[in-house]
Amino acid sequence: ALEPLSVGLAIGVASALTGYLSHPSFYCNYVECCPSAGQRLNATALKVQLDAKLFGQHLAKDVVLKAVMGFSNNPSPKKPLALSLHGWAGTGKNFLSQILAEHVHRAGLRSKFVHLFLATLHFPHHDQLKLYKEQLQNWIRGNVSACPHSVFIFDEMDKMHPGLIDAIKPFLDYYEHVDGVSYRKAIFLFLSNAGGDLINKAAFDFWTSGKGREEIQLKDLEPTLSVGVFNNKNSGLWHSSLIDRNLIDYFVPFLPLEHKHVKMCIRAEMIARGYAVDEKVVQAVADEMTFFPKEEKVYSDKGCKTVQAKLDIHED
Repeated sequence: ALEPLSVGLAIGVASALTGYLSHPSFYCNYVECCPSAGQRLNATALKVQLDAKLFGQHLAKDVVLKAVMGFSNNPSPKKPLALSLHGWAGTGKNFLSQILAEHVHRAGLRSKFVHLFLATLHFPHHDQLKLYKEQLQNWIRGNVSACPHSVFIFDEMDKMHPGLIDAIKPFLDYYEHVDGVSYRKAIFLFLSNAGGDLINKAAFDFWTSGKGREEIQLKDLEPTLSVGVFNNKNSGLWHSSLIDRNLIDYFVPFLPLEHKHVKMCIRAEMIARGYAVDEKVVQAVADEMTFFPKEEKVYSDKGCKTVQAKLDIHED
């Protein structure tokens, strides 16, 4: 038989070990945990990564950085952060969303607290609109209950059925709780090609008037962009209560990319693959891209979207 002292010592050691292993500082090194209430984003690290990886988007970087850091540093936000990112394909909307997700949750898009919705994949059938609304509400409610700092990314908003996104309106509004759940620490990102034509026209007008690209300010684009998206039946936000109730904090324009930005994307991809940067290859890949308008050929019509595929054929 074991002595009482031995039994007591064994129980004490086991209890201490269990307590140590279950302590958040240890446990969360091996299992993903929701960020604590006092955890703040690293503004410097986020800025460095945006500067290094997102090219030609001074507006998007500045607006998103300030919006996200202001939201993160506010201990009591009045509503979730809602950003609507607009611009043609290949300009960096998905890329920025990925970078942001990684700074909120280390696992980024692989995190169980980051949720990506693709309109054509998750909501394909118009006759299932009522079901989709219920599923979307239940999914958001359940995940924010599990982690208040959840991130929700809605891609292909321009392919979203009109009215569907309004199902999440209660979660974006200025309510302290909805059915006992607070959504004020969550982040919602809406990605859309809608409004790209308006952004491109404004950028080209600056170019033709001899103004520098970096002179374009948010006030030059956001009012026109929000109205244009609200009145566009193919925006996913057509006559949406999210706009009508001013629940989207910023409409973030992504400018069309010029030759120099495409080359920056090519160099970054070469470095990511472990290659030495060969300027002849950079120029060859850039020459295979197509640009608009037809006469001036200022902007890449696919941004940097096809850089990876085109670089593949230049591999030795």
